[in-house]
Amino acid sequence: MKAIGVFGYHHTGKTTLATKLITSLKEKGYQVAAIKDIHNENYRSDKEGSNSWRLAQAGANPVFAKGLYDTALIFNSALNFPEMLHFLNADWLVIEGFREAALPKIICAENLNQIEELFDPTVIAITGEISHSLQSYKDIPIIDYKTDFDKILSLVLLKTFDILPQSDPECCSACGTTCYQMAIDILQGKAKREDCVLDSKNSIIISIGGKPLTIVPFVQNLFRDTILAMVSNLKGVDSAQEIEIKIKNRDERPLQ
Repeated sequence: MKAIGVFGYHHTGKTTLATKLITSLKEKGYQVAAIKDIHNENYRSDKEGSNSWRLAQAGANPVFAKGLYDTALIFNSALNFPEMLHFLNADWLVIEGFREAALPKIICAENLNQIEELFDPTVIAITGEISHSLQSYKDIPIIDYKTDFDKILSLVLLKTFDILPQSDPECCSACGTTCYQMAIDILQGKAKREDCVLDSKNSIIISIGGKPLTIVPFVQNLFRDTILAMVSNLKGVDSAQEIEIKIKNRDERPLQ
């Protein structure tokens, strides 16, 4: 799944740009998912007092709220960016917010001060009102998304790559750097997407509901060593062969 981030201050065109990207990618035949990071303290995913809210208050987590026209999956806590990725399965992910995420991004800005405050090496383009007075910043093009959107879309298609695991550097750094620095290196041509160790050298694969989980090397080694130690003590078993374990998480207790 490829990903592009859009971020900036309020009322700079972030959502308008994000919707244009989603529409254009859909028109090209891609399945597109989206994430919006909301900082309004008054925002809630559910309405207090609703039946689904009452289910969550009773202790259910998560809660599905299915209506006639759509369905919501509501958690009782704010998930972080990597946690949300586990629930997504699409060709593209368009993100509004999450400035710290390790992926290519576009800044929406009104003036130079905003660019200087928000800019970092993961930025591949800049847009917004600033495009009327400036054409580039530190060799990054500034493009008016209203009149030259095709240029922005071309950059997105050219510069983006399959999203990195977004691993905590204290748990991983198996490649010798962080996901954030890896994203920068890929954009600058100093690294390739396949240099990510988590993707290329998995010795343990865990899937839940058919969806593989990203496991940092330390945890991979912990699982591997524990399982091999147990299997090697079984009679007639060659622990050098590939081992497959499936756990059926099903409650078979009779109903009372």
